[in-house]
Amino acid sequence: MAWSLLSNAPTLSTHPSSRRFCLKWNDSPRSFCKVRSLRAKASMLEIGEPVPDGYTEMLPPRRAQRRAGVIMHPTSLPGHYGIGDLGKEAFAFIDWLAEAKMQIWQILPLVPPGRPIPGFREDYWSPYSGRDAHCGNTLIISLDELVADGLLTEQELPQPYDLSGNVDFSRVAETNEPLIARAAKRLLERSDDDSLKSSLATWRSRPEIKSWIEEAALFDAICNDPNLVGKDWWDWPEDLRRRDPAKLEQKRASAAAHIEEFCATQFLFDKQWLKLKTYANSQGISIIGDMPIYVGGHSADVWANQSLFLLGDDFKPTSVAGVPPDAFSEDGQLWGNPLYDWRSHSQENYRWWAGRIGRALQLHDEVRIDHFRAFAAYWSVPASAKTAKNGSWIVGPGKSFFDGVEKVVGDAPIVAEDLGVITKDVVDLREAIKAPGMVVLQFAWGGDKQSPHLPHNFCENSFCYPGTHDNQTTEGWYENLDEATKVKLANYAGMSDAEGAAWGLIRLGMSSVSKACVFTMQDVLGLGDEARMNTPGVADGNWAWRIGPPGIFATCSPQAKKLARLATCFDRVSPEHMIIKKNIEVESPKANDDVTPDGDGSDANRSRRQKFFGLF
Repeated sequence: MAWSLLSNAPTLSTHPSSRRFCLKWNDSPRSFCKVRSLRAKASMLEIGEPVPDGYTEMLPPRRAQRRAGVIMHPTSLPGHYGIGDLGKEAFAFIDWLAEAKMQIWQILPLVPPGRPIPGFREDYWSPYSGRDAHCGNTLIISLDELVADGLLTEQELPQPYDLSGNVDFSRVAETNEPLIARAAKRLLERSDDDSLKSSLATWRSRPEIKSWIEEAALFDAICNDPNLVGKDWWDWPEDLRRRDPAKLEQKRASAAAHIEEFCATQFLFDKQWLKLKTYANSQGISIIGDMPIYVGGHSADVWANQSLFLLGDDFKPTSVAGVPPDAFSEDGQLWGNPLYDWRSHSQENYRWWAGRIGRALQLHDEVRIDHFRAFAAYWSVPASAKTAKNGSWIVGPGKSFFDGVEKVVGDAPIVAEDLGVITKDVVDLREAIKAPGMVVLQFAWGGDKQSPHLPHNFCENSFCYPGTHDNQTTEGWYENLDEATKVKLANYAGMSDAEGAAWGLIRLGMSSVSKACVFTMQDVLGLGDEARMNTPGVADGNWAWRIGPPGIFATCSPQAKKLARLATCFDRVSPEHMIIKKNIEVESPKANDDVTPDGDGSDANRSRRQKFFGLF
């Protein structure tokens, strides 16, 4: 079975409004089966024999549907309370994407970002250094939606603040989190027969949720113990780090209120996010999530699954992740994440990974796996090292990982982040599972005529980006180019000052053979490096960019129309855009709505997601 929505024949496609996968070959599975049968007969014929009946129906596979979309993290949306949230402005963005005939909204990891603890731990709100791989970022819960659910009053809302400008995460946490906690407590105080309270109980009891929520809540409760604040879990008392059953039960009992509130808050995140996702799907838009391959050492994931990581007798990692020295860094990059014990994962049939990918597919339609190359081989650095220089390459799990996960999860639509120094084994692995890789136009102009980032070298099964969240904006990048490179771009891509660098690369990506072309919202708006999302190697000052004040999407119709024209010109418009869609009113889910990991309560959708876990 194919692992990618963008795989070769037979074309595997998804209709976001129903989120069901189906084979498309000459418009029906029956046609596909018929052609396959005819091909089988043809393959058994001898030279000189007549061809079988139906020979003219043995057509080559149809090209996969071409798509385009935008990268913007939810924190970058407009909002009345300091940060982009899951309220009306998020729905306005979906409407803008639909107007632009986009089919993809790509986001960064939805997990709670790394959070500083003054006096104990420096951290910089990065979504790539989250403390739990399964939880959602509750900072983006909409306060207005909590009012609509009767969990807050209008009078309790703060005065709107920081309507434009970058996110001040500390202020958002200080201002918004007490209100979100108050809403969670009020939900818990409702009677058990209250429909929303009943939905919380149902959500929490589902095996695919229960498999992570209880451990995540307990971990958070221990982290907030006044005597343990700021300590890594391997520095906790012996009975807690060894997970003594009696001690854990004692802690669950003493921290019951904290645990209940934690679970209710995660429920509210799921409820709001899945409502937004359902609306995006109804507009023909697929949400692509981002999954860092590694998890943080101080995390519920490692603490609750110690046998699955390379840890020493002191519970600390023995080896950590990173990348070796290259032309950009003489010391390499020392990430510090604990490495997986892949033999242990194999022995349990990759069940933890299946649950992780399954959770990702509850929240997204497709998932980009960051640092895909580590599945082929990864850089292992001794935990005591100060730099990544003295690491070594270690063979990864390879295709056996994907075969094992597929047995539990089924077809998982993934995108392989295969940037950097990519060896043949990485390419072979990506092609074996038919996952699309990534090409970045900003990387194409260094003089290597065989660069995979030059459009004439693209393969169809790829995602093309002018730049990603880790790059300069295209306008900022272009300003720093030498004149020779600018001439090369003008000759190769027809770029001009009149068009602008950002739109020049958007056009170039749209016209490419890549099955998907995705660009940052900063490039759509033609912004400079003041709008850069992240500068790798620089810890502070990242992740905070916001698009502008509430109502800004009403002013972005010219850009939407321009994208729509390009998408139409280069055949990146969904067939559904040719049909007048039924208008869908956006309203808060009714109190008795059943909140499911699929975003709705239909039996068909629930059955599909249950398959991902192999638990039912």
